[in-house]
Formats: sequence, C-alpha cells, structure tokens
Amino acid sequence: MHLDQTDLVVIGAGPCGLAVGVAAKKAGLSCVLLDRRTIVSTIERYPLSMTFFSTPERIEIGEIPFIASHEKPTRRDGLIYYRRVAEHYGLDVRPAEEVVDVVREADRAFRVEVRRQHDEKTYRAGAVVFATGYYDNPNYLGIPGEDLPHVVHYFTEGHPYWRRRVVVIGAGNSSVDAALECWRAGAGVTLVHFGEGFDKTVKAWVLPDIVNRVKEGSVVVRWRSRVRAITPTDVEIVSATGEVECLPTDAVLAMTGYHADTTMLKRLGVPVDPATGIPAHDEATMATPVPGVYLAGVIASGNDANRLFIENSRGHGELIVGNILRHNRPAGRSAASAGP
Repeated sequence: MHLDQTDLVVIGAGPCGLAVGVAAKKAGLSCVLLDRRTIVSTIERYPLSMTFFSTPERIEIGEIPFIASHEKPTRRDGLIYYRRVAEHYGLDVRPAEEVVDVVREADRAFRVEVRRQHDEKTYRAGAVVFATGYYDNPNYLGIPGEDLPHVVHYFTEGHPYWRRRVVVIGAGNSSVDAALECWRAGAGVTLVHFGEGFDKTVKAWVLPDIVNRVKEGSVVVRWRSRVRAITPTDVEIVSATGEVECLPTDAVLAMTGYHADTTMLKRLGVPVDPATGIPAHDEATMATPVPGVYLAGVIASGNDANRLFIENSRGHGELIVGNILRHNRPAGRSAASAGP
C-alpha cells in the first residue's frame, strides 16, 4: 500500500478542479488532483462537434488566455486549453485514480483511499475538495429494457446511426444536439418528451434549427409522452392521454440528464438536502460543515445542473484556498500540527 502526504487532495480534474489546483499552486500548497478517468474527462466525453455556451474568456482559468478560432470554442479547443493550463502550472494531475473512500482521522487530517488499475493507494491530506461534477451518473428511467446494449446515455456523433431508426428521449440541449446530428447523418429520428415543447435552456442558436426540422417532419416528435419499455426491436411509448404506441427502433439515446454522487460526502457527515440535492456549504468559501471538506463546481448545485457551470464556478478555487489559509489547515504533511 502506497502512502502520499499532501496539503490538499482534489477529487476530480475538470475545469473547476484544475482551478483549485492553480490556486493552491499560487499559494504554495502541495496539491494532488485525482480523476477516475483523465483531465477534463467530461469535456472529453462531449459530442465530437460540441461547442460551449460561453465565449473563451469566460471559461479561462489561471489567467491563461483561451485562444479559439471561433466565437464559441469547440470540444477540441477545450481539451487543448485545459491541458495547456495544467502543463503551464505543473499541476499534479493523476489520471486513472478512482477515489473509493475518504475518512476523517483523529487528528482531523483525511485518509483518501484510491483504486488504480493494478493496485490501491492511500493519500493523507489536510483538506479535501470534491470537484466530481455529475457526468459519471446518468439519470436512469427505471424502465424495462433500459440496460439493453442499444440504449446509451452518452452521445458522441451521428455517423453510427446512419440509416437506423433512432429514438431520442428528452428535449434539452443533449437531446436536441443528438437528434439533429443523427438526422443529418441519415438516421430516422423520433424525439420523445413528457413536456409540450423544448426546454428553455436549449441554446439560442440551435433552437430555430430543431424547430424547423420538426415543422417540416424531418424529426418526428411525440410530445406529452414517455417511453414505458424498451425491447431489442421496439420502444413502447405511452402518451399523457394513455395511448400506447410500439415504435420499431434500432437505437435509443436516453438523454435524460445526470446527477452528482454525494455518497462520500454523506459518509463524511456533510448534510445533503433531500429536496434539492445540494450538499450543505457556505457559498462564500465553498466550505462544508465538516472542517477541511470543500465543494467546487457543479456538485454544489444539487439536482439543478444548470445552476453552476465553468463560467460561474471557476472562482471556487480561490475561495477554497483562501479559506484553507485563513484556518491554517494546509498540513497533510504534518496534519497533527494543523490549526482548527
């Protein structure tokens, strides 16, 4: 069993986790960033043609200019940029290290247990930041057949669906992007949504496109309807009026959103609001009621993943590190001598 000691462990190496790492570096704190996948893995799993909501300067971190070829940066632009930030600051990002538990010890330091591909490892830290986002945890519908191999909760590109009958579940950005890309790649697309129209959050420059495709019949929609069951050959759809339709289907794209996993936070004693899913924290410092435990990024937004994103949470790193320094907690290396 390996043991590393550090002032700060950040769980998750997305943009907000990296911002914590940058702030720690500037403050002279030792900091390790652990990610079960890789650096900015959420962006890596976005659709290949994805563009950001924000303009480049609004998602910059660490005072490193984000230079993109278009007004709205692309997925590829983001991957290049955040790698460059990590390399510029020499951040200690450790891919393929999955945190399986965090335990607060008697001296108020933290033991962070990690699973790697061929072994396990333990870190000892004076403070821990949860920057785990939500993209690893799809919202499942809980219906028969949802675990079939032709049902996916992540969309990459439309090409594999050429000349296939595709059902897209949902009416938000992910659903709209998937529906349009699959249609343009030659798929027959039916979109199913329990509401009466597209979500208000759909990107303004995309909405007219999908609305026009629906009007002309290129993309078929079943409003006020839900998928009730999935078989290898069909999708069973029930409308709000109780009408049932069995639609022949080759692939199902369940774009039903994602949620944060607060299991470890609860084990540490951090209260999580059962209605909103928001872990208890002070928005001025991102500190939870458990001393030394912090939140960064979208995990602090609970069930409403649209409340926080890179643009309005990239400053969490400076808030967190400032609070750590004020409370004299940087002592994974010598946690027994840490202040309160």
